Amino acid sequence: MDELVERVDCQDRVLGVVTRAQAVREGWLHRIASTVCRDERGRILVHRRSEQLSRFPGLYEVMVGGAVGVGESYEQAAGRELAEELGIRDLPRLLFTFINRSGLSPHWLGVHEAVVPDAVTRDPQEVAWCGWLTESELHSALLEWRFTPDSHEAFSRYLVFRAARS
Repeated sequence: MDELVERVDCQDRVLGVVTRAQAVREGWLHRIASTVCRDERGRILVHRRSEQLSRFPGLYEVMVGGAVGVGESYEQAAGRELAEELGIRDLPRLLFTFINRSGLSPHWLGVHEAVVPDAVTRDPQEVAWCGWLTESELHSALLEWRFTPDSHEAFSRYLVFRAARS
Protein backbone atom coordinates (compact mmCIF):
# COMPACT_ATOMS: atom_id res chain seq x y z
CA MET A 1 0.00 0.00 0.00
CA ASP A 2 1.22 3.51 -0.83
CA GLU A 3 2.12 5.73 2.11
CA LEU A 4 -0.33 8.37 3.27
CA VAL A 5 0.79 12.01 3.34
CA GLU A 6 -0.83 15.32 4.07
CA ARG A 7 -1.64 17.47 1.07
CA VAL A 8 -0.67 21.04 1.97
CA ASP A 9 -1.03 24.49 0.45
CA CYS A 10 1.56 27.12 -0.46
CA GLN A 11 1.68 28.21 3.23
CA ASP A 12 2.30 24.58 4.32
CA ARG A 13 -1.18 24.27 5.86
CA VAL A 14 -2.86 20.87 5.78
CA LEU A 15 -5.65 20.45 3.21
CA GLY A 16 -6.28 16.72 3.62
CA VAL A 17 -4.84 13.21 3.50
CA VAL A 18 -3.85 11.59 0.19
CA THR A 19 -1.51 8.85 -0.95
CA ARG A 20 1.98 9.92 -1.90
CA ALA A 21 1.46 8.44 -5.36
CA GLN A 22 -1.64 10.59 -5.80
CA ALA A 23 0.19 13.73 -4.60
CA VAL A 24 3.01 13.07 -7.09
CA ARG A 25 0.65 12.20 -9.96
CA GLU A 26 -1.54 15.28 -9.40
CA GLY A 27 1.35 17.65 -8.60
CA TRP A 28 -0.06 18.43 -5.16
CA LEU A 29 2.18 19.90 -2.50
CA HIS A 30 3.04 17.52 0.33
CA ARG A 31 5.92 17.34 2.82
CA ILE A 32 9.33 15.70 2.57
CA ALA A 33 11.92 15.70 5.37
CA SER A 34 15.63 15.46 4.62
CA THR A 35 18.78 15.58 6.71
CA VAL A 36 22.33 16.60 5.92
CA CYS A 37 24.51 14.30 8.02
CA ARG A 38 27.88 15.64 9.13
CA ASP A 39 30.55 14.01 11.24
CA GLU A 40 32.63 15.66 13.96
CA ARG A 41 35.21 16.71 11.34
CA GLY A 42 32.60 18.43 9.18
CA ARG A 43 32.53 15.85 6.39
CA ILE A 44 29.17 15.18 4.76
CA LEU A 45 27.62 11.76 4.32
CA VAL A 46 26.73 11.01 0.70
CA HIS A 47 24.88 7.88 -0.33
CA ARG A 48 23.77 6.03 -3.44
CA ARG A 49 20.17 4.86 -3.51
CA SER A 50 19.44 1.17 -3.90
CA GLU A 51 18.63 -0.05 -7.41
CA GLN A 52 15.37 -1.57 -6.06
CA LEU A 53 13.85 1.78 -5.09
CA SER A 54 11.00 3.07 -7.26
CA ARG A 55 12.12 6.69 -7.04
CA PHE A 56 15.56 7.57 -8.47
CA PRO A 57 17.15 4.09 -8.24
CA GLY A 58 20.96 4.13 -8.18
CA LEU A 59 21.32 7.90 -7.98
CA TYR A 60 23.40 9.66 -5.34
CA GLU A 61 21.97 11.88 -2.63
CA VAL A 62 23.40 14.52 -0.32
CA MET A 63 20.60 14.06 2.20
CA VAL A 64 18.75 11.21 3.86
CA GLY A 65 15.01 11.60 3.80
CA GLY A 66 11.51 10.70 2.80
CA ALA A 67 7.86 11.64 3.01
CA VAL A 68 6.41 13.16 6.16
CA GLY A 69 3.60 10.89 7.32
CA VAL A 70 0.15 11.96 8.45
CA GLY A 71 0.40 13.68 11.83
CA GLU A 72 4.21 13.69 11.82
CA SER A 73 6.35 16.79 12.19
CA TYR A 74 9.26 17.39 9.84
CA GLU A 75 11.62 16.52 12.70
CA GLN A 76 9.84 13.26 13.53
CA ALA A 77 9.89 12.17 9.89
CA ALA A 78 13.57 13.09 9.53
CA GLY A 79 14.42 11.10 12.66
CA ARG A 80 12.41 8.10 11.42
CA GLU A 81 14.17 8.18 8.04
CA LEU A 82 17.62 8.35 9.70
CA ALA A 83 16.76 5.29 11.78
CA GLU A 84 15.33 3.34 8.83
CA GLU A 85 18.05 4.10 6.30
CA LEU A 86 21.21 4.43 8.43
CA GLY A 87 20.40 3.01 11.87
CA ILE A 88 20.97 6.43 13.46
CA ARG A 89 18.81 7.19 16.48
CA ASP A 90 18.92 10.95 16.51
CA LEU A 91 16.38 13.73 16.22
CA PRO A 92 17.91 16.13 13.70
CA ARG A 93 17.45 19.87 13.93
CA LEU A 94 15.15 21.54 11.39
CA LEU A 95 17.00 24.40 9.69
CA PHE A 96 14.51 25.66 7.09
CA THR A 97 11.72 24.67 4.70
CA PHE A 98 11.06 25.66 1.10
CA ILE A 99 8.89 24.62 -1.84
CA ASN A 100 11.07 22.36 -3.94
CA ARG A 101 10.02 22.01 -7.57
CA SER A 102 13.01 19.96 -8.76
CA GLY A 103 11.88 16.46 -7.70
CA LEU A 104 9.17 14.19 -9.11
CA SER A 105 6.55 16.73 -8.11
CA PRO A 106 6.45 19.94 -6.09
CA HIS A 107 6.75 19.49 -2.34
CA TRP A 108 7.69 21.30 0.84
CA LEU A 109 11.19 20.18 1.77
CA GLY A 110 12.24 20.42 5.41
CA VAL A 111 16.04 20.52 5.53
CA HIS A 112 17.61 19.28 8.76
CA GLU A 113 21.14 18.82 10.02
CA ALA A 114 22.57 16.18 12.33
CA VAL A 115 26.06 15.40 13.57
CA VAL A 116 26.28 11.63 13.42
CA PRO A 117 28.88 8.95 14.16
CA ASP A 118 31.39 7.96 11.48
CA ALA A 119 30.02 4.41 11.46
CA VAL A 120 26.46 3.98 10.20
CA THR A 121 24.43 0.82 9.62
CA ARG A 122 22.87 1.29 6.21
CA ASP A 123 19.75 -0.58 5.15
CA PRO A 124 20.81 -2.22 1.83
CA GLN A 125 17.18 -2.12 0.63
CA GLU A 126 17.40 1.69 0.76
CA VAL A 127 21.11 2.57 0.61
CA ALA A 128 23.50 0.77 -1.74
CA TRP A 129 26.61 2.69 -0.65
CA CYS A 130 27.54 5.59 1.61
CA GLY A 131 30.72 7.51 2.29
CA TRP A 132 32.04 10.69 3.85
CA LEU A 133 33.13 13.61 1.65
CA THR A 134 34.60 16.99 2.45
CA GLU A 135 32.68 19.97 1.07
CA SER A 136 35.31 20.33 -1.66
CA GLU A 137 35.03 16.65 -2.61
CA LEU A 138 31.24 16.94 -2.59
CA HIS A 139 31.31 19.95 -4.93
CA SER A 140 33.34 17.86 -7.40
CA ALA A 141 31.04 14.86 -6.98
CA LEU A 142 27.97 17.00 -7.68
CA LEU A 143 29.49 17.80 -11.08
CA GLU A 144 30.62 14.25 -11.91
CA TRP A 145 28.12 11.81 -10.33
CA ARG A 146 24.40 11.41 -11.04
CA PHE A 147 22.51 12.91 -8.09
CA THR A 148 18.78 13.07 -7.46
CA PRO A 149 17.20 16.20 -8.99
CA ASP A 150 16.64 17.95 -5.65
CA SER A 151 20.14 17.30 -4.24
CA HIS A 152 21.71 20.26 -6.04
CA GLU A 153 19.15 22.88 -5.01
CA ALA A 154 18.70 21.62 -1.45
CA PHE A 155 22.45 21.44 -0.81
CA SER A 156 22.99 24.88 -2.34
CA ARG A 157 20.32 26.35 -0.04
CA TYR A 158 21.87 24.48 2.90
CA LEU A 159 25.28 26.07 2.22
CA VAL A 160 23.71 29.54 1.96
CA PHE A 161 21.87 28.96 5.24
CA ARG A 162 25.09 27.86 7.00
CA ALA A 163 27.05 30.82 5.59
CA ALA A 164 24.40 33.26 6.82
CA ARG A 165 24.67 31.79 10.34
CA SER A 166 28.45 32.12 10.58
